[in-house]
Amino acid sequence: MTRASKPGTTRRLRRALGAAAGVVVLGAGTVLAVSAGTIPTSAALSPGTPPAVDVPVGQTVGVCPGPAQLLQSTPVQGDPQFSPASKTATNRLTAAVIGEASGAMPASSLAGVNGSLLQKVSDGQNAPAAPPASRPAAIASRSTNGPALLNASALEGRPASSAALYQYSATDGDLRGVAAASCASPANDLWFTGASTLVGRTSVMYLTNASTTPATVNLDFYGDQAIPQAPAGSRSIQIPPGTTKSFVLGGFVPSQRNLSVHVRSSGGPVSGVIQQSTLRGLTPGGVDFLTPVASPGTRQVVTAVELQEPVAARNLAAGSGFEDASAALQVTVPGAADAVVQVRVFGPSGPVTLPAGAVFTAKAGTVTEIPLAGLPAGKYSVAASSDVSFAASVRSVKGLKSSDPLDFAISGAQGRLGDGHVVPVGDGATPTLVFGVPDGHAKISAVPITADGAFHAPVALDVAGGTTATLAVPDKVDGAKPVAYSVSASGDPAYGAVLLEAAQGNGIAVASILPAAGGRQSVAVTLGY
Repeated sequence: MTRASKPGTTRRLRRALGAAAGVVVLGAGTVLAVSAGTIPTSAALSPGTPPAVDVPVGQTVGVCPGPAQLLQSTPVQGDPQFSPASKTATNRLTAAVIGEASGAMPASSLAGVNGSLLQKVSDGQNAPAAPPASRPAAIASRSTNGPALLNASALEGRPASSAALYQYSATDGDLRGVAAASCASPANDLWFTGASTLVGRTSVMYLTNASTTPATVNLDFYGDQAIPQAPAGSRSIQIPPGTTKSFVLGGFVPSQRNLSVHVRSSGGPVSGVIQQSTLRGLTPGGVDFLTPVASPGTRQVVTAVELQEPVAARNLAAGSGFEDASAALQVTVPGAADAVVQVRVFGPSGPVTLPAGAVFTAKAGTVTEIPLAGLPAGKYSVAASSDVSFAASVRSVKGLKSSDPLDFAISGAQGRLGDGHVVPVGDGATPTLVFGVPDGHAKISAVPITADGAFHAPVALDVAGGTTATLAVPDKVDGAKPVAYSVSASGDPAYGAVLLEAAQGNGIAVASILPAAGGRQSVAVTLGY
């Protein structure tokens, strides 16, 4: 039997509901205040399309890693200890900020994770009375000694068009090679692939909380075999605001040739990067920064894949300890069902045939390595599809002699290109823009931007489906060095990345092209009883 409420209790409940109706939580830290006078009548609450409420656009933040460092020791308590990588190690952070067609320019700066100002990129300006001939842009370049932030204010109700690229290089020491990372925005859900915790391989994950809200992080791991339970210490990791914490992944999951990590944060969003390095005895095997890849889906596309001469590459990988010194697609299946994956590889002249076949089975809860050996040397894109969601990346290797220092690059799957991507290419290693179009036909426009912020004549690429197109960045454009591009794609889905190669030696790295700045965002809000 249900007991009837007392009249006084009913009146108090109605008053509480009336007060609570003044605030509606939208999610992601956004609160919409609604005055009591704006609460609709019951007649206005009939079923229908909920109204859209504009969400204020906030500051754009990109988080960049710090210089690569050697892991010295891992004490029982506290963070790992590091030392400089080499005597020749250099690092460079290149930031590019683009204003509006009206001539307005967002205020932007490079800062430390703790908020300390490193360098202004642009002071910001309102739109002039007469629109300029071209959009304004600002470029900043500097070395750093730790993680850094690119901050850019919202402009004319839209997020700022901005991006930054961090580059590291060294010609001596155990961390010899080239590494690069695009400075991505923080998020509450991140996927990393391409790590390894075998003997001689070191994976150090850096997680940064650039927000003002504490972050609680959980790490999920996927390796060569299913990992039945969460490793000790991988749950409820606290990252205070304005700090960076480092974690040696081999301490969580050792002896994994292929390792992927799913980072989930509650509270403040976080950004992350994995410093991955290889040392075979006394011979350096390369260094790279692994950045977030596209979330698991039924189709993934990876570009900027560099393949070497097939016979020499096969001989190198046949040596003891060099099994991972070969190009391979890494497929991570986080679900409970196996994935039957169909793989397509296409270069400048179109699709090529994989000697090992085009259909593979990837086990659920694991990382499956699919070899790309036997293909002609060149630059390629890889498209993979399945009826089960998966994440993907491709490992490329540079160098063909086991006695020489090698380098490697992990290129992760990313989303399709849109309009107005800001793509810094820096001024270190030799950059090449690589674009892949799996099907149909796409047109790509790449506008060079030089260090003085000037735009130059666009380069147009007409890319047929099933091919990969490349744009080698020239030393000079109209007498000045290009340090960034504004990239737009139209037509069928196109994908891209920046391939960086050392002028001398075997240095190689790949940097992803970050999503373009979005427009005004809105959230559908339904009020009801």
